[in-house]
Amino acid sequence: MLDSPLTDTSAPATSGPLQRVGTWLGEPKTLGWIAVAVVLIGWELIVIAFGFNPIYLPRPSRIVVALVEMFRTGGLTTDLLFTLGRVFGGFAIALVFGVAIGIWMAVSARFNAIADNFIAALYPLPKVTLIPLLIIWLGTGGPFMLTISALGAVFPIILNTLLGIRQCDPGLVLAARDLGANRRQIIRKVLLPGAVPSIFAGIRLGLGVSIILVVAAEMVVGKLGLGARLYLAGQVLETEQVFAVLIVLATLGVVITKTQDFIDQRLSRWRVA
Repeated sequence: MLDSPLTDTSAPATSGPLQRVGTWLGEPKTLGWIAVAVVLIGWELIVIAFGFNPIYLPRPSRIVVALVEMFRTGGLTTDLLFTLGRVFGGFAIALVFGVAIGIWMAVSARFNAIADNFIAALYPLPKVTLIPLLIIWLGTGGPFMLTISALGAVFPIILNTLLGIRQCDPGLVLAARDLGANRRQIIRKVLLPGAVPSIFAGIRLGLGVSIILVVAAEMVVGKLGLGARLYLAGQVLETEQVFAVLIVLATLGVVITKTQDFIDQRLSRWRVA
C-alpha cells in the first residue's frame, strides 16, 4: 500500500530523547527563534572583537540593561501606554468609519462614484505629509494624534471592506431576497459576514500604518510616547536607549502580528465550520 502524502515517515513512532530534541529543533518556529539568537550572539561577539564605539553600535547585552533600566526608572512604561492609547484610539475610529464607508460604497453606486475620486486622490498620498497641516488645524494634542492614527488605518479598511463585499456570492444575496430579507438584513447577515476575511486583511494593514504614523508624529511634536523618547535619545547620543526603544517597537509589532494571526486562524476555522 502506498504511503499517504500526510504520513510522516522521517522518524519511527517511538523515539528517544535525542531524536525528540532534534525534531523540536527542526520545527520552523524553533528555527526562527534560533536564527534570532544566532544574530544576537554574533552581534555581541563582533562588537567585542572589533571594539566598536558604543555610540555607533552598542552590545545587545548593554541594550537589554538599558531597556530594563528605562522600564524601571525611566518612564518607558508611560511612553508605551501613551503610544498604545493613541494608536488604538485612532484605529478604533478608523475601524468604525472604514467599515461603514466601505459597506456604503459597495451597496450604493452613487455614493461609490462620489467617494471613489476622493479615495483615489488621498489613499496614495503619504500621510506623513499631512502632519504639518494637521498641526495647524488641530494643534499637537490628543485630537491630532488620534486623527493621524485614524488616517493611517481608514483607507486600507475601506478598500478591503469594499473588495470583500463585492466578492460575496451573488447567489447568497438572491437566496436571502427570496426568503424575504430586506436590505439591512442582507448587509448584516450575508454581505458583512462574507467580507470578514477581507476586512481583517484591511485591519492588519491599517494597524501597521497607524503605528508608523503615530511614532513619526511623536518624533515631531510629542513630549510623551515612544517616538518622543526615540527622538530625545538620539539627540543626546544615547544609542543604547535608541536601540531599547526600537526593541519595544519591534516587540509590539510581533505581539500585534501574532495576535492577528491567531484571530485570523480562529475566523478561518469558524468559516469552514
